[in-house]
Amino acid sequence: MKYYIIAGEASGDLHGSNLMKNIFIEDPKAEIRFWGGDLMQEAGGTLVKHFRDLAFMGFIEVVANLKTILNNIKICKTDILSFNPDVIIFIDYPGFNMRIAKWAKKLNIKTHYYISPQIWAWKENRIKSIKRDVDKMYVILPFEKDFYEKKHNFPVEFVGHPLIDAIHNRKVSDPIVFKKENNLDERPIISLLPGSRKQEISKMLSEMLSVVDDFKDYQFVIAGAPSQDFEFYKQFLTNESVHFVSNKTYDLLSVSHAALVTSGTATLETALFKVPEVVLYKGSWASYQIAKRIITLKYISLVNLIMDKEVVTELIQDNCNKKQIKLELTKILSEDYRKTLLDNYDLLEQKLGGEGASSKTAHLIYSSIK
Repeated sequence: MKYYIIAGEASGDLHGSNLMKNIFIEDPKAEIRFWGGDLMQEAGGTLVKHFRDLAFMGFIEVVANLKTILNNIKICKTDILSFNPDVIIFIDYPGFNMRIAKWAKKLNIKTHYYISPQIWAWKENRIKSIKRDVDKMYVILPFEKDFYEKKHNFPVEFVGHPLIDAIHNRKVSDPIVFKKENNLDERPIISLLPGSRKQEISKMLSEMLSVVDDFKDYQFVIAGAPSQDFEFYKQFLTNESVHFVSNKTYDLLSVSHAALVTSGTATLETALFKVPEVVLYKGSWASYQIAKRIITLKYISLVNLIMDKEVVTELIQDNCNKKQIKLELTKILSEDYRKTLLDNYDLLEQKLGGEGASSKTAHLIYSSIK
């Protein structure tokens, strides 16, 4: 069978790679073309376009790059027609993927969506186009099944969260070797996970690094995104207590004592590694003003959304400053606070279900189209 997969971000690349590995198990003769990244390329198939050329953050940034986005959509449609797949598998990235789904549905190409657009957060009216253009939806958050089926009468499959697979199946590095290879000393590590896009990284690191001199008993380590080169990060490595690790976030989290994390999938990854964290978000003034008027969620981190309570502290926009970051980081370094947080992390993992999201999804897709 022929599969066309579209992932537009680093997290989609991770989950897409694990899905591809399991598709090849279900269907050893599978032909796969995809939009994704290095991890998907390692899994097999043919890379059409790398996600580093697709990621634009915020409302203003999307408008500024509209010509590029529209050209990418045209390239994608042409490539799909040439490949003639049995199914298109969309992984999150809704602004792009829903446009392709609408077009593909008119051509009677099967459309499967793995990792739902977060329409429970904003743009809930997208449910109309999802019902019209998506044949099968596979959701990874426990509350999404009720959202789709009870609120919108649209059947979906809850397959569990693929991060559990990704973490449990990873190749584990020796902590001593990891520290030695990356010139880390014996001080406890505070990880900095600033995101994957340049403008996001620059903005968030300027806030995260503001507290380094207030925690001299710790070393801070920036988790470099696979989509960015070391040359970009060099500008932030001006303090001897600040180190850099490229494309080894899981190895870094496995030896971390605490973390400062930009809102996104990384907040959940950090929790699953049982690392106390403070969640930060600071966007451009214009993008934030628009976002806060259309997003009505109580929380921005996946940890708090899944638990439906404030488990981790969120410092958003004006509250994302040196004074507040120092205060909250001090809290999560205290033993009593850490114990409560780690107990909540255990409950979080139980809610997400066990391993097997990738294999279950691959089986459901293959069974549906064969």
